[in-house]
Order: sequence, then C-alpha cells, then structure tokens
Amino acid sequence: MSANQVRHVCGISGGKDSSALAIYLRDRVPEMEYFFCDTGAELPETYEYLNKLEVVLGKPIARLNADKGFDHWFEVYRGTLPSPQMRWCTKLVKIKPLEAWLGDDEAISYVAIRADEKNRKGYVSTKPNISAVFPFVEEEVDHEGVLRILDEAGVGLPAYYEWRTRSGCYFCFYQRKAEWVGLADRHPELFERAVAIEQKVLKDGGASGDVSYQGQAMQGRDYTWSNGETLSELLDRREEILKKHAEAMARAAKSRRNLPLIEVLSGALDEDDDSDACVVCAL
Repeated sequence: MSANQVRHVCGISGGKDSSALAIYLRDRVPEMEYFFCDTGAELPETYEYLNKLEVVLGKPIARLNADKGFDHWFEVYRGTLPSPQMRWCTKLVKIKPLEAWLGDDEAISYVAIRADEKNRKGYVSTKPNISAVFPFVEEEVDHEGVLRILDEAGVGLPAYYEWRTRSGCYFCFYQRKAEWVGLADRHPELFERAVAIEQKVLKDGGASGDVSYQGQAMQGRDYTWSNGETLSELLDRREEILKKHAEAMARAAKSRRNLPLIEVLSGALDEDDDSDACVVCAL
C-alpha cells in the first residue's frame, strides 16, 4: 500500500447495526474493507449471517483472530472470567487484532452508532493513524432506518434475534437471564460449555498471582457468568424466568401498538437487565 493511500474499514459484529452500516456503505465507499473479529466462541447463527452478508456486499469479510481467540486468552489470564469491570475479552479479542491488522496504515474506521443513540460511546482507537466517522449519526439513520436497510437488502435480522438482542460470544456476561435460558433451549451444547468454564473458575478460585489487567493486579476471586448466581442455579429458575419474561413481553407489546417484534423483545429483556451492552460487540 502506498504511503498516501488511506484504508477505509468497517467492522461487522454480527449485529444488526454494523451489518446495516456495511450494506449502507457498500456503494458509497467502493474501496471499503470489511472485517469481523472472531472470538472463536460465536453463535452458529452469527457465522451463517456473515456468509449472507458477504453475498450482499460482494466482498469477503476479513476474519481476524484466526490463531488467538477467547480460549487462548482465557488461559493467559489464568482462568479469570471477563466481566463488565474487567473486559479483557474486548481489548484482546476485538481491539488488539484490529489494530494489528491495520498496523501503521492510515485508516478511517466507520462506526455503526445510530442517530437515535448518538450519545452512546463506541470503540474509537487511540492510535493516531486511525480516525473514526459515524455515518448513521451524520445521515440521521435511526433504529427504523437500520431495519429498513436490512429488509431492502433481503438479509433481514440474524436468526438469534428471535431470543436475544445482543451479538457476541455465546457465553457473553452481558446476556440477560432470559437470554441464558434461550441459549440453553436452542444450543444446549454451548450452554453446557459455558457451565463447564464457569465451574472450572469456581473450582480453581479465579485468578491468582501476578496476573494483571490494564496495569492493575487481579486478586483471586470467584466469578459467575450471570450476576448473582451460577448458570446451573439460573437454569433451576427456568420457569420463573420465562414467566417473568413473558409478562414483560406482554407489557412491552401493549405499551405501543404495531411495535416491531425486535423492539418488544428488547424492551422485555431490558426489564430483566437494562445495563449497557459491550460498546464493541453489540453494534
């Protein structure tokens, strides 16, 4: 690449917003490069959706992290689960691979934050050679506009939106209680893998020794994927969680008529846990 050539890149998480942005930019930025940071722990639906997007985009989506995904870094961090306070997964499996892929090339990164959430923070690199732009904010594309882009392109929503509204690892700690139940129902083998990881951490007592995160030493501690309980305990409350979720779905649907199903689901899940999703994975 010549010294004066600027790379244009658009990250795709497997979620609706970044997918819509990729399609939106397809004919506007012909030299666009698309990439996906593969954690090695994605839902099967995510990989299926990426394949559909490649057809629509007419370009391959670069898959980063071919060698070092979540499992590698989980061992490096000596069996410490990531958490909202210690998101080593975002840093090492999402951000670092992108910066390594770009190297010292001057690049413009297109970020899929919508106009109706313009105060939300997305990932913006601190490297001087990478600058960020926000096309949906600039062009006033909101949630409804994102859904329209996906529908008009013929790709629709990823299949996992039937039961969860945040993309990312199948064991992501940002999942709400009802989403964990959805994982157990639809992908029991993945739920059991998440249980096994959690049980290993509980058995080993979490991190110890000189492991550090962002310059701070991590002390030995037990962690669970879901706040306040183990996954086994959560699944024991399956009927209670589903009943609460169904009631929340009914309230969300009643609050506004003709609401798209995804917004009904999102509203119901937010009753369970309205904490922000990962600023990188959930776009």
